[in-house]
Amino acid sequence: MSIRASNDDFQAVAHGALAGDRSHADTEADAVSVEIGETYFNRELSWLEFNDRVLEEARNPAYPLLERLRFLSISGSNLDEFLMIRVAGLVGQVQRGIDRVSDDGRSPQRQLSEIHGRLAQLNAKQQETWRDLQDSLSDTGIHITDEGQVDAEAYEWLKAYFLDEIAPIITPQALDPAHPFPFIQNEGLGLLFTLNKGDQELVEMILIPAALPRFLRVPRTGASDEALYISIESLITRFAHYLFPGFDIVGDGAFRVLRDSDIEIEEEAEDLVRTFRTAIQRRRRGQVIQLELEDDFCPTSEALLRQRLDTPGATIIKTEGMLGIKGLSGIVDEDRPDLKFAHYSPRYPERVLEHDGDLFSAISEKDIVIHHPYESFDVVVDFIRQAARDPNVVAIKQALYRAGTQSKVIEALVEAAENGKSVTAVVELKARFDEEQNLYWASQLERAGVQVIYGFVEWKTHAKVAMVVRREDSGFRTYCHFGTGNYHPVTAKIYTDLSYFTANPRLGRDAAKLFNFVTGYVEPRKMEMLSISPIDLREELYARIDAEMDHARAGRPANIWMKMNQLSDSGIIDRLYAASEAGVEIQLVVRGICNLRPGVEGLSENIRVKSIIGRFLEHSRVYAFGNGHPMPSADARLYISSADLMGRNLDRRVEQLVPIENPTVHNQILQQVLLANLLDSEQSWELLPDGRYERIPDGEKPFNCHRYFMTNPSLSGRGGALEAGDVPKLALRKSAGR
Repeated sequence: MSIRASNDDFQAVAHGALAGDRSHADTEADAVSVEIGETYFNRELSWLEFNDRVLEEARNPAYPLLERLRFLSISGSNLDEFLMIRVAGLVGQVQRGIDRVSDDGRSPQRQLSEIHGRLAQLNAKQQETWRDLQDSLSDTGIHITDEGQVDAEAYEWLKAYFLDEIAPIITPQALDPAHPFPFIQNEGLGLLFTLNKGDQELVEMILIPAALPRFLRVPRTGASDEALYISIESLITRFAHYLFPGFDIVGDGAFRVLRDSDIEIEEEAEDLVRTFRTAIQRRRRGQVIQLELEDDFCPTSEALLRQRLDTPGATIIKTEGMLGIKGLSGIVDEDRPDLKFAHYSPRYPERVLEHDGDLFSAISEKDIVIHHPYESFDVVVDFIRQAARDPNVVAIKQALYRAGTQSKVIEALVEAAENGKSVTAVVELKARFDEEQNLYWASQLERAGVQVIYGFVEWKTHAKVAMVVRREDSGFRTYCHFGTGNYHPVTAKIYTDLSYFTANPRLGRDAAKLFNFVTGYVEPRKMEMLSISPIDLREELYARIDAEMDHARAGRPANIWMKMNQLSDSGIIDRLYAASEAGVEIQLVVRGICNLRPGVEGLSENIRVKSIIGRFLEHSRVYAFGNGHPMPSADARLYISSADLMGRNLDRRVEQLVPIENPTVHNQILQQVLLANLLDSEQSWELLPDGRYERIPDGEKPFNCHRYFMTNPSLSGRGGALEAGDVPKLALRKSAGR
């Protein structure tokens, strides 16, 4: 299949429909049910392939056991969110009779059918992985068992704990006409017991409060250094007879419920805060999307749950293993350094230390780029904290998408307001699953005197930007921070992101216009450097791709390097297809969803796509264009961004695209960060034309980009370090291109 499109028309050509459905269960290799003749991969199936790669890390023998358990837990958490948001959305479309097909030509019903087949495979693979890890951990002295496999001493401790700590909290409830059926919250875990007393039969439900730990650790006895964990549902089942004296327990079973958790806000909402508080309450009572049952769950009890929960459209799955794999995260914290990655402490940027910690002095001398988590997020907090305490700072503006539960950034903004600074915070209420936390931060900030803005009703403000206006001898000067990640101190320790600090007056003026756009709906005009969505970010990327096509047609080197989390926008994909046909060499690092099909003759033969899954979560967005020169080149057009290449980021969110013109920062991002990602072999997967991912072989010189950045000086000191030969210089291998 070939795309023949002019620069004026890059919309999708025919979506090559499948000639009949193919089952995911046919073969293990048939990872995505697609034909090579299709133009796009399906977004939902592509995401499931990403989670399969996460799950593969739980099976990676090169990783310590507790880290593998962490990856297994993450895969479970990912699947829960996928069901609560993406699958719930498709179920809603089917129930409302919406037949709109996706970019790849699939109807909502067909997508659900294929998703359920793939989910069944992933669930089975999770349970198999869990059993293997359970056995391996037991060999190291960490036992994760059920109530029937504990010794007498542990039994006595567990009984006392149950009677003293658990029984007073849980509430058995009879399920009969005299008792209303209890509400089961989203992600709710519960137990059903069938009781007999003479000719009387009774069904009782116990809902397990979310405040209780999913796994209980039995204290060590004597000199033993072994650990014993038991799940909360096993503990309650073991001692349930204390709750039902006089009854015989003839049946029991655990279940778990997932509900539709998406929040939809009407555009005419008059009070956004009140609307969100109501929507959050409504989400807790969303439609049941999945009912998960133990494999030997009583059929009578199952029928009762189905009826009372009103489950049309819900998936009912029977699990021979553990319900709610994400709950294994509670065991990962076990104090066993030998079963975890070696401890890593991020470095504080040398450039800032050279200025005695004075960030404004360091930034005014030269732009700085910080590479998290290899370099400490503390420098971002210090930027706001120093601004709060500096008597010459008159104003601070910051956009907050996710800030975490214990945010030093929030504390610094509060301190700034209390010190008399003019402080404006754009708090995004629509940050999924962080809505309640952001409402809390907004109230705290307002109480301190911060001007809190909630942005647009119909768009999310996803830009990562902060600006500080400082009075100096030459007049007012604006210092800016642009990031690819959130102002979140916890995720900054495990997400790889870039922080760019600059006092460039053009970027300062653009940042001010961006904030005015969000706070006052004043659409910016004549931006000097920044591009922002949904205004002109898409057009800027189009223009850069088009320019590479012009270079290729003129016989000059033409290259595009991109790194992002997701790629699903059909407009961008079509542009990249056209660039490939024009002879542009395209290298993409896409961690998660990728709807683009690489390596198809006449469509994308010059495009290579890889995904990196490793110790850290690749999160930075970097876009580079060769500009008529071989890559990597000092003349390349380079950008960092808050935006992935998805329709929502380009058309329905406020995002920033920041050109990097400072030569030192340009070199550090392009010839270190981006090039290292392209060279990585130890953690990389290549996307094949049929939708499968294969691990990239290490070759003669295996390279791990995470290890490289952990063991070499920080980016902010690399200019001199590179010249001195203290840091291994990276070079593009012939095999990394085509």
